[in-house]
Amino acid sequence: MRIDAAERRRRLAVRHALARPLADPEAVAEAVVALHSTDPASMTLGVLARLTTPRLSEVERALYEDRSLVRILTLRRTVFAVGADRVEEFLTATRRSVAEAERRKLRTMLADSGLDDPEGLLDRAHRTALEAAERLGTFSSADLAEAEPLLATRIAIGAGTKYATHQSLASRLLIVLSAEGHVVRARPAGSWASTNFRWSPMRRWLGRDPRDLDPEIARATVARRWLERFGPATPADLQWWTGWTKGHTMTALATLDTVEVELDEGPGVMLADDLDPTPEVGPWAALLPALDPTPMGWKARDWFLGPHRERVFDAVGNAGPTVWVDGRVVGGWAIRDDATVAFRLFEDVGRHALELVERRAHELETLLDGTVVKARARRWTAVERELRG
Repeated sequence: MRIDAAERRRRLAVRHALARPLADPEAVAEAVVALHSTDPASMTLGVLARLTTPRLSEVERALYEDRSLVRILTLRRTVFAVGADRVEEFLTATRRSVAEAERRKLRTMLADSGLDDPEGLLDRAHRTALEAAERLGTFSSADLAEAEPLLATRIAIGAGTKYATHQSLASRLLIVLSAEGHVVRARPAGSWASTNFRWSPMRRWLGRDPRDLDPEIARATVARRWLERFGPATPADLQWWTGWTKGHTMTALATLDTVEVELDEGPGVMLADDLDPTPEVGPWAALLPALDPTPMGWKARDWFLGPHRERVFDAVGNAGPTVWVDGRVVGGWAIRDDATVAFRLFEDVGRHALELVERRAHELETLLDGTVVKARARRWTAVERELRG
């Protein structure tokens, strides 16, 4: 069975809420499985691009008032916002690839810092940090370091390299505690575009501790949800998106009822109960932000990216802001220092599509309302540099 690029683009348009926007941020998160949130501004813009009535207040409500979306450290050691009822699935599915790996990394840093008994020290610091977090309620990394002398211990980061520096043990321990699900990023200190997060114990934020799940079941659940939204795809796509080992990826897929299909890039898989073709969708256009779940959802991207990779991705594989028309990347865009939105198309898309793109740019500029968003957790792309001057 062959699935061509046109069918995949129609699926993307509908399932990722680009041709058919949704009512609320929670539905958007389900549509793309998880919202890349290392850059909180990009995450917000990605949600707004998929809402029938885009409002910043709706994103704030979901994140900080209802807490129906929660930022966690999970896939590929990256921060994602997921539905509150999905937290356990993701944390368990990446326990081996993220949480355990981060604990080992911190133990090595303690040893490289010349501290005695790194394992025992880490155990004591872990207990101390959890107790301090409960007392503090909502806190910054500096607050945690000040709470107990042990947590203020300075440790070497990148010892022996030209990038070597020192941080408090509290700062590095927060990464471990986050990946384990003990603490969660709370409201940032600043605007919706700020990356200066405060923290809260997960049990206070959600009103519960994350439950322990079976890791294999959790990985299979995440794999199925991803195939529902991103399939058909290759196993390599899923492995890249999750950050799992090849063994974990193939085991997760083996538990699902899938069929093999032929894609432009080679053999792929899709769910056996999801073979119906997607009806044609009307013309659509979207301005998706950097690190958006759609362009970042596959390892092989030529079927929607074409020859434009070098202009809209940075040198290490992070997507910059992209202009989409009918399931393809046709240009890039940027927010200038005066908060205006500029775009550049790489090909002729026709008058009607150009008007749609211009409308999206105007809508985005109105939503920004003077807020300037800088590149975070990535580098400027080629087209951004061109547009920003």
